[in-house]
Amino acid sequence: MAEFAVVALIFLMIIFGIIEFGRLLYTHNALTDAARRGARYAVLRPQNHPCVVNAVIYGETNINANTCAPLEGRQPLVNGLGPTNVAVTYAGVSPFAYGMNIGTATVTIQNYDFILSIPLLRRTLRMPAYRTTLTAESAGFVPPNI
Repeated sequence: MAEFAVVALIFLMIIFGIIEFGRLLYTHNALTDAARRGARYAVLRPQNHPCVVNAVIYGETNINANTCAPLEGRQPLVNGLGPTNVAVTYAGVSPFAYGMNIGTATVTIQNYDFILSIPLLRRTLRMPAYRTTLTAESAGFVPPNI
């Protein structure tokens, strides 16, 4: 019985480690994709559009385009991702020229903590910053006359 307890503990730690590694890989890919989608959302809209942060957190199709609030019952794409983890910056633009292939929008997901849940090895891992920069696009938006 004692040998079984030791072997079972090691076996379960290995099984949970495999599962947690898969979850970590999924989270890494989801954060990378969220930064990419957020940058794409930002470059297709006017500068400093209020919905960009929620588009990163919930996905473009899960937010109300008028209020920028998430649709009822929608959860973040990655558990624990919030507005404090998302930064949007615009560079090399003027308010009147943005969207005419001048300037860039950068979305950064930073300070995201992943909780590794392996028995006897529970740890919190700080994920690296995920950053995507894209050039602004007009996508049919005509800026106002100066």
